[in-house]
Amino acid sequence: MDIYGFYKGEVFEAYEYLGAHLSGEGTVFRTYAPNASKAAVVGDFNGWKDQDMAPVADGNFYELYIPEAKEGMRYKYRIYDRKGNFIDHCDPYGFGMEVRPGTCSVIRSIEGFRFTDSDWMSRRTDCRDKPMNIYEVHLGSWRRKAPVSSGKEDISLYSPEEIIAEEGWYSYSEIAEELAEYAVEFGYNFIELMPLSEHPCDESWGYQSTGFFAPTSRYGTPRQLMEFVDICHKKGIGVIVDFVPVHFAVDHYALNEYDGTRLYEFPDDEAAYNEWGSLNFMHSKGEVRSFIQSAANYWLSVYHFDGLRMDAIRNMIYWNGQEYRGENRTAIEFLKSMNCGLKARHPSAVIAAEDSSSYPKVTAPVFDGGLGFDYKWDLGWMHDTLEYFQSAPMYRTRDYHKLTFSMLYFYNEKFILPLSHDEVVHGKATITQKMNGQYPDKFPQARALYMYMIAHPGKKLNFMGNELAQLREWDEKREQDWDMLKYPLHDSFREYIRTLNHIYLEHTALHYDYDPTNFKWEDCNSADRCVYAIRRKSADGDILAVMNFSDWYQFDYSVNVGEGYKLTLLVDSDDQIYSGTTPDGATDYHYSGSHIDMNIPPYSGRMFLLEREEKTGV
Repeated sequence: MDIYGFYKGEVFEAYEYLGAHLSGEGTVFRTYAPNASKAAVVGDFNGWKDQDMAPVADGNFYELYIPEAKEGMRYKYRIYDRKGNFIDHCDPYGFGMEVRPGTCSVIRSIEGFRFTDSDWMSRRTDCRDKPMNIYEVHLGSWRRKAPVSSGKEDISLYSPEEIIAEEGWYSYSEIAEELAEYAVEFGYNFIELMPLSEHPCDESWGYQSTGFFAPTSRYGTPRQLMEFVDICHKKGIGVIVDFVPVHFAVDHYALNEYDGTRLYEFPDDEAAYNEWGSLNFMHSKGEVRSFIQSAANYWLSVYHFDGLRMDAIRNMIYWNGQEYRGENRTAIEFLKSMNCGLKARHPSAVIAAEDSSSYPKVTAPVFDGGLGFDYKWDLGWMHDTLEYFQSAPMYRTRDYHKLTFSMLYFYNEKFILPLSHDEVVHGKATITQKMNGQYPDKFPQARALYMYMIAHPGKKLNFMGNELAQLREWDEKREQDWDMLKYPLHDSFREYIRTLNHIYLEHTALHYDYDPTNFKWEDCNSADRCVYAIRRKSADGDILAVMNFSDWYQFDYSVNVGEGYKLTLLVDSDDQIYSGTTPDGATDYHYSGSHIDMNIPPYSGRMFLLEREEKTGV
């Protein structure tokens, strides 16, 4: 490793040097602890007794080769501070950890797996002019096995296998085929996994990490995760992973005061701690920058992930996310440098920002003054849309332009439209439950909402369970309510989402999101009716979506689309096959001259394909 580059924050492959690497018959351990007075390795292979590490390089790094240390064995670094006190830490660059509540690193190999996805990797793109329909998943609660109790009252007596059996978690390799096939069947072409870096608390969902290079052992080993990604690629599914470059868990066995000083975090508490009670990375330090960007590169390089969704970017743009405190210039410059380095190494990978600020040019190239992300979550669109559908129909004429406002700023960035995990927890209610009114009224409104989402420019993201019209808030300890599919309203809702998703994947007019000539409001002036008409254009045919979000039948509605088109109804959200009221195959619309005339049921939408009629000469 380039030590000088490490200190300057220019290294993207620090994991190739630091951490525990199998070598010959044993393992070589290396750690960075510049303010320690001594460092040792303790583990299964030495009876948890100190084996002193030797200072190497410039004396800030420590190294030790242990022939008896084999794959699967547990270990920690015993780091002594300047006063001779020590704390046993897991390996900051470790490739594996034991199942919680254990806190040890585990020797794991990241070499030897043979990916079979060379064709996928060679044709992969960042989907700028292609469909991107993301299915966001928390692996531990998509599906679960029946729990098997160990019969032991004290959890400290559980083996890792007993913990996993009692929780009912599937391994990465066990769940891969089913999840990938489900995504294909229901019209998703990307899976986005919530953070997989090791974390001590299930309730943190992975956002409070203790092992930035260690795939959580809840679901298996690094090799099994590689197999998961490889299987998804065989099925034509890209895989994005959530990545947290802002903060880390406060646990003292991890990064907190790693070498007896605040090595990774800020020295003062006001800057060090954030609103989530975790510790902020000090992005002005070169070794911290090398650590974070090496972790980002690690997931893309070693596991063949197709992208990173970077969490809480607002908190890097502004000090602790608070705009009044000013910009964090060193963190901003780090984002630019990291994104440039990642895109240089992985041009076809997707780098997306979860950013709730209005900071400009988040998705502009760095050479154009931007932060260099490919995409940004459109949280404004999400909030406005959900607030609109939560309001009573009598107020929707007043709030009519909540649904048109997004297009006033849409071309400022490259947006993804998210209906994510954050919107279905902590008392917020699920997407379908949010819809105004009583139980029967929620389903047609949710169907209409999703048509609006598909018709609106921007890539799409939907959290697991939303497609079932799930009514129970997401709980990381329970699998999705698959038994709800025995009820026609829920089963037909999923069929509707499948239809919409496949329409989105198949029609190119819905893919050119960032070309202003692709989008047109055919009607955004019918506030009294609460009717909207969106048109998306392409040489392969235009898509027209007409939606009535009022609770009244809108009779004699007319929209001008121009002359010379062949009209095909792609989907009617009120069709009886989706538990609507319109008989299957009914044609309550008419195209004549340049107008489409129709009667639109309450809370419904229709999506049409408009193709130019071929004219024959005389």
